[in-house]
Amino acid sequence: MRGPQTGGTRDRAAIRSARGAKARRDGRGAEVLAALWLMARGWRVLGFRIPAAQGEIDLLARRGRVLAVIEVKRRRTLDEALGAVTERQRTRLRTAAEALTARRPDLAGLAIRLDLIAFGPRGLPRHLPDAWPQDGGGP
Repeated sequence: MRGPQTGGTRDRAAIRSARGAKARRDGRGAEVLAALWLMARGWRVLGFRIPAAQGEIDLLARRGRVLAVIEVKRRRTLDEALGAVTERQRTRLRTAAEALTARRPDLAGLAIRLDLIAFGPRGLPRHLPDAWPQDGGGP
């Protein structure tokens, strides 16, 4: 016979797993919407969920001489979305972008910028170019 903790622990784990799966689906949907939104504004989307040793890049897009590494977040508020990307994550994203441009001559010499596209509970996405300038990024 199971103890009272065992069933509860499994139930909590199943709930966490279901929430995680839903968050991943929502995140992927937000990335697709963000890419469409960017393309409608003249950006050329170069890739989705690009794996790198330093971490995954949600979206990589180019417009003119700017290469935007775009983090896509769905949160209740813009502040929550900004806060969801830690300094450590931003450093990894910049390092991943630099490694990628070193391997791709067609991207050499572009200004690398870390952008955020945030989705709230309703309404259009919010694009924040150079969302974390205090980190030393930017064009």
